[in-house]
Amino acid sequence: MGVGLGVGLRFEVLGPVRAWWGSGEIQLGSPQQRSVLAALVLAEGSAVLSGELLDAVWGVRAPDSAVSVLRTYVHRLRRVLEPARDAAGSVIRSVGDGYRLAVVPGQCDVGVFRRLLATAESARRAGNAEDAAKFSREALSLWQGPALAGVRGEYAQGRRQRLEELRLSAQATCSAAELDLGAHTEVAAEMAGLVAGHPLDERFRELLMLALYRSGRQAAALENYRQARHLLADELGVDPGAALQSMYQRILRADPALLLSPSQVRPAWTSASTPPPSPAGPAGPVSLAQPDRPSVSCPSRAQPSVSAEGTGEGSVVPAQLPAGLPVFVGREAELAEVAGLSSGATVVVSAIAGTAGVGKTAFAVHWAHRIAGSFPDGQLYVNLRGFDPSGRPIPPEQALRTLLESLGADPKSLPQDPDALAARYRSLLTGKRVLLLLDNARDAAQVRPLLPGAPGSLAIVTSRNRLAGLVAVDGAHPLNLDVLSQPEARALLARRLGHHRITAEPQAVEEIIHRCAGLPLALAVTAAHAATRPTFPLSAIAAELRESADRLSVFQDAAGDTAADIRAVFSWSYQALTPDAARLFRLLSLHPGPDITAPAAASLAALPRTVIRQLLSELIQAHLLNEHTPGRYTTHDLLRAYAAELTRSTEPAQYVQDTRHRILDHYLHTAHEAAAMTGERALISVAPAGEGVRAEEFAGDTDKATAWFAAEQAVLLAAVEQAAEHHHDIHAWQLSWAMANHLHWRGLWREHEAVHRTAMRSARRLGDQTAQAHVSHGFAVAAMARGRVDEARVHAERTVELFTEAGGIRARAESCRTLAEVAEQQNDLETALAAAQQSLALFRAFGGQNGEDSRDWRATAAALNKVGWCHIQLGQHQQALDHCRQALVLCQELNCSTGAAETWGSIGYAHHHLGQYEQAVVAYHNAVAHSRQGDFCWMIAGILIRLGDTHLSAGRPNAARKAWTEALEIEEQLGSGTADTGSLRGKLLRLDESSASLH
Repeated sequence: MGVGLGVGLRFEVLGPVRAWWGSGEIQLGSPQQRSVLAALVLAEGSAVLSGELLDAVWGVRAPDSAVSVLRTYVHRLRRVLEPARDAAGSVIRSVGDGYRLAVVPGQCDVGVFRRLLATAESARRAGNAEDAAKFSREALSLWQGPALAGVRGEYAQGRRQRLEELRLSAQATCSAAELDLGAHTEVAAEMAGLVAGHPLDERFRELLMLALYRSGRQAAALENYRQARHLLADELGVDPGAALQSMYQRILRADPALLLSPSQVRPAWTSASTPPPSPAGPAGPVSLAQPDRPSVSCPSRAQPSVSAEGTGEGSVVPAQLPAGLPVFVGREAELAEVAGLSSGATVVVSAIAGTAGVGKTAFAVHWAHRIAGSFPDGQLYVNLRGFDPSGRPIPPEQALRTLLESLGADPKSLPQDPDALAARYRSLLTGKRVLLLLDNARDAAQVRPLLPGAPGSLAIVTSRNRLAGLVAVDGAHPLNLDVLSQPEARALLARRLGHHRITAEPQAVEEIIHRCAGLPLALAVTAAHAATRPTFPLSAIAAELRESADRLSVFQDAAGDTAADIRAVFSWSYQALTPDAARLFRLLSLHPGPDITAPAAASLAALPRTVIRQLLSELIQAHLLNEHTPGRYTTHDLLRAYAAELTRSTEPAQYVQDTRHRILDHYLHTAHEAAAMTGERALISVAPAGEGVRAEEFAGDTDKATAWFAAEQAVLLAAVEQAAEHHHDIHAWQLSWAMANHLHWRGLWREHEAVHRTAMRSARRLGDQTAQAHVSHGFAVAAMARGRVDEARVHAERTVELFTEAGGIRARAESCRTLAEVAEQQNDLETALAAAQQSLALFRAFGGQNGEDSRDWRATAAALNKVGWCHIQLGQHQQALDHCRQALVLCQELNCSTGAAETWGSIGYAHHHLGQYEQAVVAYHNAVAHSRQGDFCWMIAGILIRLGDTHLSAGRPNAARKAWTEALEIEEQLGSGTADTGSLRGKLLRLDESSASLH
């Protein structure tokens, strides 16, 4: 048994799947039963749904009796594990539609492995190379061969690959620590073996180079780099990554920092999934980094090196910090406390007891600007909206996508799996010094996936919560901001109002500070109020504040929190506004949020844009609004809550309803125009915009429309929720339709599904069949994308049925095409062909009625290709070629890269199965060229896999290897799914074994 496991019931999956009771091994029965147990062990105490267990045993080919057989396997496993039964029941317990293995920490080798590895990484972060080496070696000792050995199937292969990646990361962590301890010769020998087994893994190349150099073998280290460069160029068509290039340059110039003693060398990296940063400079720490992999969206093109001047993924240098306050004062003790933390720790800046308005963001931004120069690779900023009045914090996956795009990642290339997103993010940060400001976090769970995985980058997190979990688990440094002291508050007022005015009325100043409870937000609003009345004595300002507090006592916190007096501050600042500005301030509380543009504000208030800009400026001057980025305005959530109170007490219910209708009209009509320009779906009809609505226009500029969707994404998601909540049901479903293409192309399937779920409630309330059909179609697309094919089939069939009843030829044609795609995934090929043929007939009929609309001809081309593809699946290759060639003519006439890529792919597949390999290769190369033209990275991998198949069938194994290797790189970058990745690795392994046998 491995180190660290308990002495009672124990399970092993890091090798053959085994179970032990004491010193005796338990006989687990058939391979299928072992598959069930493996899935339960890997869940580490969490419930596993029956559907996942069925996938683990049978994959997509589960027999009709699978559920019954699964129960039998579970029953048998319970029986053999019976000695471990406790008072609470069996070791395997039923939980809803699934099962849970009742285990505690220490009973499963995979859990012990993770904990030991985490301990090793913590030691590395603390600079303790001895413990890092000890615990990582202990973790590696648990492995007794390939994980899940003896368990077959795609499910096991996918899990095996994930565990193998963890093992390799543990090996890298261990070797880096031992290298820090001076074991240069031993590490060099070990790395040579790892490089031979993983020649494209740059982590091991870099470790080997450093180990050789420290062993006095500079020439061998440089030769290793040259070998890596030639291998990467030949196999992938790319250059070595930035970190490997940096190590080469440092060895070439005999950088003395590389020969520092182990006690002086900082940790190489800190995460099992994340390699280290690049060197800080000639006198800085040694880097053992694996850089972010080059972008492989177009593998055969030369890839850019990662640099500030580059344009490839990872080369963007963001500068996103909000503007700092020009009148920031105080906080000297806190700034001194964090002064030494800019070298790569994770820092939490939080307020006491959830106090709002204490200046967390202002402090964080001020500090960030102070140290920004230490982070040459850029500064990132995300407002996580953890305490937004809408109650909708940003999910970690959405924040990760935002950060990745800020770092230059192509949104179309991003994986769906949250873990894969986080891994890509950490990889892009590897070898960089980036400053990350995560503002207004809800809790540690929201923040943790966003933290850099390696030293060198710094994360500053602000929150009303103390985030104790982040401190305890992730080593964050807690800093609690209190209200300003009397001297600090006085200094703030002096900076804003002038020292002469402050020293002239010290008692009035003291009362103002008392009434504002030392809260920076309240003091800033008060100072703005006083600054606009330079002839008023401050005693009058204090008296006004005192009287306002008395009038607003009804709003005070039931617990008597003095910070509640901030409403009094807001009240007289609000009362000083012009009537139109005051009205706009109230109405902003009705906006879905989180921020608003001037055009949207014009629709909200039903005023001309020229007037709106003046009112927005007035609100900014009064510190009741903030232009956080050019053209986008937001307000503090306390101010928004105060505006909502005013709205409820001031505005009639019908006026509130009309205002919501106007702003929803604004987003619906703007989104509808943008959707018409950026997609090819059948357009829906929307009612004319209401009076006062000033929707945005794009004048035929597709890029502008696409950018608008990206900028307004969070607002649009919130607008759908608000529309449904307040029974603006037509807006709810039509907004979900308008957003669908944008969410589709960005791969935001969770959001896609969520808005359609909300829209369905509205569509059913309306009793509108057409609305339900469109929403059901959106559900089918989302379910198919997320792998729930049976559910997608139900929605697709329902969509066809509803559109058939409601009319609408083009929409029905689209729904038939979707049904064909779903049926094909289920291997119901006859239904798929029939649906595709029906779709083609409907598109042709609609095109004949509708004239020369290019959108309709592109749809017809896609339908022709779909029919051709279905014929291929049924072995009817000549019929397939007839349809695909018709589709190709249309695509070429329309200059449609997407359609041409898909159609050439189908043609290649048909020629391959007819044994016409040379024609297939030509077709696949055309498909790849068109895919690159449109940057459809998700399409390229599949084409390359089939191209490799064709080369192998034609007797060209080297060409097959090259195509499959490129495809594997893309699959790994995209996190596209373990089935394709595992299959590709298997193809390459078999090819290598075949080549070896010939020699």
